[in-house]
Amino acid sequence: MDPEVMLWGGFNLAVLIILVIDLGLFNRKAHIISTKEATIWTLVWITLSLMLCGGIWMWWGPDGPERAQEFFAAYVLEYSLSVDNLFVFIMVFSYFKVAPSFQHRLLFWGILGAFVMRAGMIIGGAALVERFHWMLYIFGAFLLITAIKMLFAKEKDIDPEKTVIVRLARRVLPVAEGKHGEHFFIREHGKLKATHLFIALIFVEAADLLFAIDSIPAVLGVTRDPFIAYSSNICAILGLRSLFFVVGPLLDKFHYLKFGVVLVLGFIGVKMIVEPWFKVDILISLSVIGTLLASAMIFSVTHPPKKEKKGHGA
Repeated sequence: MDPEVMLWGGFNLAVLIILVIDLGLFNRKAHIISTKEATIWTLVWITLSLMLCGGIWMWWGPDGPERAQEFFAAYVLEYSLSVDNLFVFIMVFSYFKVAPSFQHRLLFWGILGAFVMRAGMIIGGAALVERFHWMLYIFGAFLLITAIKMLFAKEKDIDPEKTVIVRLARRVLPVAEGKHGEHFFIREHGKLKATHLFIALIFVEAADLLFAIDSIPAVLGVTRDPFIAYSSNICAILGLRSLFFVVGPLLDKFHYLKFGVVLVLGFIGVKMIVEPWFKVDILISLSVIGTLLASAMIFSVTHPPKKEKKGHGA
């Protein structure tokens, strides 16, 4: 059998087995995920990701150390770019009134959809860069534009009900009224109908697709290897699901993290554009990404937002 097929097949099979154990054994019954449980699962996913990184280092061959460094850099990068996903989770759970006991189920199935989407985008993106080298400039320019837009974009509330994807879903699918627990579909008067939980799942998938449009070019700026890009992406979003239940309530405290992400996107964009003339070593890339993100988080903690003073009435 082709070693590359075994590599991809083995990785996906291992991930699916772990997810089946997660849902079928530890989360068979809907329950509220405690901070302790979420922390344990976050550490499990981080440990498994580091084990994969170590395996790549030892068994990839002569290029093992470099590929392992690329994996780790792409892993950290995807984690940082996925912060916006956490805010989307909070918004979706609040808007659709998803009970805490059903939030894990929603994110579980959302991640399975992300597998397919990201695999297609990464393989396609890597193939484009391999065949048409000038695509590097396109991706690099896209990341720079994204960074500039993110820097000057004003914070605004999003109404999921007014988004194209939710409106389209409601037109195409008959939607049952009221709450129906953990079910995505129910039979009502003999007719199969989607529940609000399924509409929430569609919105989560659509949001992940939009964020992937930014993150995939950034990851390809770190590594050209489709498997390294894909596996690091999947490992990051798997850990992101449990991380949400740990840091979700603390996200507002890292108010400068956005600027760290902007600088990271700008750095990767410039790196891709100048690559034909100046190749940035992967260790330098990893150091820059880590330093920018850590600095943004530390600055957020040491410089909390000033509270507005209330005026005194007469």
